[in-house]
Amino acid sequence: MRGTRGLTRLGMRVSNQQSTGFRPGFVGRDSSNLAAFAPLVLRIPYVEKRISNHKKRSFLIGFTLIELLVVISIIALMIALLIPVLGAAKERGQRTVCLSNLRQLTLAWIAYAEENDSKIVLGSAHLWSGHGNPSTGEMVVITRGWLGRAFLPRNSRDRAVLLAHEDKGALWPWINDVDIYRCPRGLKGHAATYSTVVAARGCTVEGTYYTQFVDGTSLNAIGKRVGRTVLRLTKLTDIVSPGAGQRAVFIDQRQMPAGNDFYVHYLYPRWKWHSPPPIHHNGGMTLSMADGHAEYWKWKGRETLNYPRELMPMDNLFCEVLEPPPFPGVLLHEPQTEDGMYDLQRLQRATWGRLGYQGK
Repeated sequence: MRGTRGLTRLGMRVSNQQSTGFRPGFVGRDSSNLAAFAPLVLRIPYVEKRISNHKKRSFLIGFTLIELLVVISIIALMIALLIPVLGAAKERGQRTVCLSNLRQLTLAWIAYAEENDSKIVLGSAHLWSGHGNPSTGEMVVITRGWLGRAFLPRNSRDRAVLLAHEDKGALWPWINDVDIYRCPRGLKGHAATYSTVVAARGCTVEGTYYTQFVDGTSLNAIGKRVGRTVLRLTKLTDIVSPGAGQRAVFIDQRQMPAGNDFYVHYLYPRWKWHSPPPIHHNGGMTLSMADGHAEYWKWKGRETLNYPRELMPMDNLFCEVLEPPPFPGVLLHEPQTEDGMYDLQRLQRATWGRLGYQGK
């Protein structure tokens, strides 16, 4: 405190001197000879040094190269951490839209059957179904595919052309919004990315049907029954065991189907070359069930994700298919691991209701 008071008094004396211009103690004396009273200059080295250093620092404020590199590295690290998070959030949002689309399509699929005496809409997307009249040669009992030829690549590149096309599929009266037929993560140029599974009145698959004849003419492929399980579904009433919540209807392929539906073998433990397992939803796929709900399945097997694929031209677009085996004698796209076989058999059970071979 004494030192502080001394500095304070010193400061006061200096201030007094600077205001009068004379040395203290001469106040009131003869000041006619101003030269005799030179101002007192007080120097404090420590204070001057502090002031000098402060002035130097004021001219040297900035970043060194090392500091700049550290800041850039931190920013780059933050960006690297944020990009996957933002990408995952975007995918989850698109997956939600995809699941909603699948639910709406399945509800329309159910509504169609309820208005047509329980008959399921033709699962082959762009085909017509019927039989020839032996006497006249004319085609009768024609049923349109669920999707229609309007969604073929040649007709769907221009939205106006698609909407003007007369064949937009049997489900169009219930779902007349083009965007619902496509997943947000679908390939560019593919107007529809959803397919029915082959068991939902799709193309015929070995071991799953027998042919119904009327007047000697093939009319329809009727699903075989194994116990209480009907393999190929042609009516809603065919779905008994397993229940509707376990029988698949639609699946998101991310592209127009290279076939007319999503093909799954019944008798063999292997993938079909033109129906590769979809992996674009964060290593998984989306599908709907016959009771109207939709699910997301994450693939368990690494080999399910890593099957070699190639692009096959389709109309004026390309579709992704499985590559042929590298050399003869290799089983076509048969899983070699337990997890890979689990993925395949899970989808086969959802498609057919059971396996057509001895499995786990």
